[in-house]
Amino acid sequence: MTLKLSDGDGSSLKWTKSSYSSNDGPACVEVASTLSTIHIRDSKNPLGPQLHLTPAAWAEFVTYAGAALR
Repeated sequence: MTLKLSDGDGSSLKWTKSSYSSNDGPACVEVASTLSTIHIRDSKNPLGPQLHLTPAAWAEFVTYAGAALR
């Protein structure tokens, strides 16, 4: 998997999505980070709702998700 910057949506955040995401494939998420917040959104609905996590909560999620995939 590689990461790629998504098309801009007018925000100052730099959104990144997986290379596994496509315009006609299954839904995928995009992630953007600041020093205090990890922003998560649906790549097919960039103006829709977003989830905001602390970096610690994001790290716990990624650890959990990675273990679930093994």
